[in-house]
Amino acid sequence: MKLLVAISQTPETTARIAFKDGGTAFDPTGVNFIMNPYDEWYSLVRALELKEEKGGTVTVIHCGPVANEVTIRKALAIGADDAIRVDMEPDSAYAVAQQIAAHATTAGYDIIFTGKETIDYNGSLVAGMVAGLLNLPFISHASKMVFSGDKAIVTRDIEGGTEEIEVAVPFVISASKGMAEQRIPNMRGIMSAKTKPLQILAPVAAESLAKHVEFRVPPAKTAVKMVDPANMDELVRLLHEEAKVI
Repeated sequence: MKLLVAISQTPETTARIAFKDGGTAFDPTGVNFIMNPYDEWYSLVRALELKEEKGGTVTVIHCGPVANEVTIRKALAIGADDAIRVDMEPDSAYAVAQQIAAHATTAGYDIIFTGKETIDYNGSLVAGMVAGLLNLPFISHASKMVFSGDKAIVTRDIEGGTEEIEVAVPFVISASKGMAEQRIPNMRGIMSAKTKPLQILAPVAAESLAKHVEFRVPPAKTAVKMVDPANMDELVRLLHEEAKVI
């Protein structure tokens, strides 16, 4: 099978988030960046498992500057066969989707994988847009995928439960927890990643339909307030006036 995995780079979960230029841009000062966990742990690893089951190749694609190649090389160390970096500074999910779709249009991939979302913007936008641009079936929030003949049986998370979908290749899928288990690069993988092909593509002309206008840090949490169990009136007042849950 010929598999494509889209990966993104995000701040690590413990990073201090701040903005600059009047709240119009993210401030990367002192931030350590990682591969988006949903792309790495579930999407990429499931693609590698599928390659091991059925044969084929796994290619990773990333839209970003040269500095992000450290993240791409990690994907190669985990087991991807080759990589593509679209040389651009992404300014919207749609711009990224257009780059992925432009490459995939003639490449003939059986499955295009993404994580269910990135841990910074949490938009869950790119995979659906790629599927729409390529006119392919799309399954989101997939937690399990097995093959029966030439069709995939996919279990996806829905409100209050799960549903099972049967789909024939080619298709686009976004992976969530349960799809696979994290793999740690070993020394052999790390060494081989240095020599695996990394193709640099110029971005195609792409339209950005949305742009970031302003970022805001959430207000700081207030201190815990202790209420005497006998003072129910005060508890009700706080829940109504401050917590605003009743």
